[in-house]
Amino acid sequence: MGVSRRPSAIRVEIGELVLDGFRADPAHVSAAFERELTRLVRLRGVPLAAHGALTVDALSGLAPLPAGLSARRLGQELARAVHEGLSGHGEVTP
Repeated sequence: MGVSRRPSAIRVEIGELVLDGFRADPAHVSAAFERELTRLVRLRGVPLAAHGALTVDALSGLAPLPAGLSARRLGQELARAVHEGLSGHGEVTP
Protein backbone atom coordinates (compact mmCIF):
# COMPACT_ATOMS: atom_id res chain seq x y z
CA MET A 1 0.00 0.00 0.00
CA GLY A 2 1.47 3.38 -1.05
CA VAL A 3 1.43 6.61 0.87
CA SER A 4 -0.74 9.34 -0.60
CA ARG A 5 1.16 12.55 -1.29
CA ARG A 6 -2.01 14.59 -1.69
CA PRO A 7 -2.74 16.72 1.36
CA SER A 8 -5.95 16.00 3.24
CA ALA A 9 -6.83 19.70 3.18
CA ILE A 10 -5.77 22.73 1.19
CA ARG A 11 -6.48 26.21 2.51
CA VAL A 12 -6.04 29.24 0.30
CA GLU A 13 -6.65 32.53 2.05
CA ILE A 14 -6.89 35.66 -0.07
CA GLY A 15 -6.65 38.78 2.05
CA GLU A 16 -7.59 41.27 -0.63
CA LEU A 17 -8.27 41.46 -4.34
CA VAL A 18 -7.81 44.94 -5.76
CA LEU A 19 -9.79 45.60 -8.95
CA ASP A 20 -8.93 48.95 -10.53
CA GLY A 21 -10.69 49.90 -13.75
CA PHE A 22 -13.46 47.28 -13.59
CA ARG A 23 -17.18 48.05 -13.35
CA ALA A 24 -18.34 44.59 -12.30
CA ASP A 25 -20.16 44.04 -8.99
CA PRO A 26 -17.49 43.07 -6.42
CA ALA A 27 -19.75 40.57 -4.62
CA HIS A 28 -20.45 38.69 -7.86
CA VAL A 29 -16.77 38.80 -8.84
CA SER A 30 -15.81 37.44 -5.43
CA ALA A 31 -18.36 34.59 -5.61
CA ALA A 32 -17.24 33.57 -9.10
CA PHE A 33 -13.58 33.83 -8.03
CA GLU A 34 -14.14 31.58 -5.04
CA ARG A 35 -16.05 28.95 -7.05
CA GLU A 36 -13.44 28.82 -9.81
CA LEU A 37 -10.40 28.80 -7.50
CA THR A 38 -11.98 26.01 -5.44
CA ARG A 39 -12.58 24.02 -8.62
CA LEU A 40 -9.01 24.53 -9.85
CA VAL A 41 -7.43 23.64 -6.50
CA ARG A 42 -9.54 20.47 -6.27
CA LEU A 43 -8.68 19.52 -9.84
CA ARG A 44 -4.99 20.50 -9.98
CA GLY A 45 -3.88 21.16 -6.41
CA VAL A 46 -1.39 23.88 -5.48
CA PRO A 47 1.91 22.91 -7.12
CA LEU A 48 4.02 25.45 -5.18
CA ALA A 49 2.91 23.76 -1.95
CA ALA A 50 3.62 20.21 -3.14
CA HIS A 51 6.44 19.81 -0.62
CA GLY A 52 4.69 21.31 2.39
CA ALA A 53 2.92 24.38 3.67
CA LEU A 54 3.50 27.61 1.80
CA THR A 55 2.73 31.21 2.66
CA VAL A 56 2.76 33.76 -0.14
CA ASP A 57 2.38 37.48 0.53
CA ALA A 58 1.82 38.52 -3.07
CA LEU A 59 1.60 37.19 -6.60
CA SER A 60 2.66 39.50 -9.40
CA GLY A 61 3.68 39.30 -13.01
CA LEU A 62 0.40 37.66 -13.97
CA ALA A 63 -1.36 38.27 -17.27
CA PRO A 64 -3.53 41.42 -17.44
CA LEU A 65 -7.29 41.05 -17.77
CA PRO A 66 -9.60 43.00 -20.11
CA ALA A 67 -11.67 45.64 -18.28
CA GLY A 68 -14.99 44.80 -20.00
CA LEU A 69 -15.53 41.33 -18.57
CA SER A 70 -18.77 40.35 -16.78
CA ALA A 71 -18.54 39.77 -13.01
CA ARG A 72 -18.71 35.99 -13.48
CA ARG A 73 -16.07 35.93 -16.18
CA LEU A 74 -13.83 38.37 -14.32
CA GLY A 75 -14.00 36.20 -11.19
CA GLN A 76 -13.16 33.10 -13.20
CA GLU A 77 -10.24 34.76 -14.97
CA LEU A 78 -8.89 36.18 -11.71
CA ALA A 79 -9.05 32.71 -10.15
CA ARG A 80 -7.22 31.22 -13.12
CA ALA A 81 -4.53 33.91 -12.88
CA VAL A 82 -4.10 33.32 -9.13
CA HIS A 83 -3.95 29.57 -9.64
CA GLU A 84 -1.31 30.08 -12.34
CA GLY A 85 0.70 32.04 -9.77
CA LEU A 86 0.24 29.23 -7.24
CA SER A 87 1.41 26.83 -9.94
CA GLY A 88 4.79 28.57 -10.23
CA HIS A 89 4.02 31.06 -13.00
CA GLY A 90 4.45 34.74 -12.24
CA GLU A 91 6.49 36.20 -9.40
CA VAL A 92 5.85 34.99 -5.86
CA THR A 93 6.69 37.12 -2.84
CA PRO A 94 7.02 34.82 0.20
